[in-house]
Amino acid sequence: MKRPNIVFVMADDMGYWSMGCAGNGEVQTPNLDMLAREGMYFPDYFCTSPVCSPARASVLCGKMPSQHGVQDWIARGHINYAEVAPALREKHQDPEASWEYAWSRQQLVDDQAIRYLDGFRTYTDILAEHGYVCGLAGKWHLGDAGHPQKGFSYWEPLAMGGDNYFYPVVLQGGRFDMLRGTYVTHYITGKALAFLENRDADRPFYLSVHYTAPHSPWDRGQHPKEYYDLYQECPFAATPDVPPHRWGPSYTGEDRRMWLRGYYAAISAMDSDIGKLIGYLKREGLWEDTIFIFTADNGMSMGHHGIFGKGNGTFPMNLYDTAVKVPMLVTYPRGIQGGTVARGLYSHYDLLPTIAGLMGEKPDTDCPGRSFQEIFQGQIPDGRDAVVVYDEYGPARMIRTHTYKYIHRYPYGENEFYDLVADPGEENNLVSSEEPQVQETIAALKSEMEQWFIQYSDPDRDGSRQAVYGSGQIGKVGREGGGRKAFLGLGE
Repeated sequence: MKRPNIVFVMADDMGYWSMGCAGNGEVQTPNLDMLAREGMYFPDYFCTSPVCSPARASVLCGKMPSQHGVQDWIARGHINYAEVAPALREKHQDPEASWEYAWSRQQLVDDQAIRYLDGFRTYTDILAEHGYVCGLAGKWHLGDAGHPQKGFSYWEPLAMGGDNYFYPVVLQGGRFDMLRGTYVTHYITGKALAFLENRDADRPFYLSVHYTAPHSPWDRGQHPKEYYDLYQECPFAATPDVPPHRWGPSYTGEDRRMWLRGYYAAISAMDSDIGKLIGYLKREGLWEDTIFIFTADNGMSMGHHGIFGKGNGTFPMNLYDTAVKVPMLVTYPRGIQGGTVARGLYSHYDLLPTIAGLMGEKPDTDCPGRSFQEIFQGQIPDGRDAVVVYDEYGPARMIRTHTYKYIHRYPYGENEFYDLVADPGEENNLVSSEEPQVQETIAALKSEMEQWFIQYSDPDRDGSRQAVYGSGQIGKVGREGGGRKAFLGLGE
């Protein structure tokens, strides 16, 4: 097999349900739907953690958060504050500065860069070692955004994770500065196209295009009118309108409508720009030799279960399918037959073994994933042998089969057990059932999950021992943390 180019597009906080090809008849995603028609659709693909930074770290290094130690969204360690442009630092010190400076002030002032993935070999490291030119455009959110790392030589990151859509803080000429009046989705696409246009034509390439869409904010002023207006008359019947979840706030009435309108607008704007990337690859004769992957870092509830948010949309953190299941589309004209659907359950930790396998390499023995590279030879994979996927968010852990889901929260919060055949919407928690067969099933799942995490966790980074509240990670855990606080508490 000729070594293919790879374009990896990652959305931010995008529910598996939020594409036309997934059955949503309201959201407009013509380019994603085209990818499903021309490639393979994975209806049951899962992240490793329902929040961005841990999930992204697992995508790259193929290991669980309890192995790599990134267990919440990164709130400190983004950059060295000395690398911020003087004009932006001045605004951060001005108490009268307008609203768009507030988020970067909170996240960046006096920050010191931390490389959260140091010591872990990523699939981009593997690709670079095999001669690929690797480029990044968009969200990094794994520390030290000011300097290329993990095999990337083309490096056009955002400073933080989520940001205002028209006022992003980006790296320009070695300094971080705020762009004004520049829609960040278009900015990221422009940087991705620049990489493609100036690539070394004699070498295969890998390109990460990491959008912030459709992450909040969703206000009208955050998205171009042309996309916001697409949903002016939308009834938003494709998402539930139910009372707020007992573990957290929600939105109803006009607030619900406004958030969904902004969320859908962000998706459609991203979809349009994905079309620009596809169009370039086709015009330049690169499409046939390019693996094109679309996924999201984690899922998202937009009214589902009465939640507007991902795993930390509630406390205790939730692990509903809407939070842990992600979109996944893969095209490769030379190998994948269009319109195919993958069987079985998959996880983001399967990506590293798959890409390593294309390079003729095997992953480390402590990587839990399994390659599905046979899809590039026209086969339809069967998914996990044991049809089980695992997930975690700090001390909350999940095991999910085709038929059952069990969630265990170690220091706080109740546990959950769902019969996914009888209750696919996860509405009826059976964990306290007095039925002996139910309790036997729960015990078997808990035992299997705990044995799996014994195998695939590092005691020094074990999430079940960490004080993760969903409020952000500010340093490394375990020995590397040197005893310092690693996570923000509730309300911090």
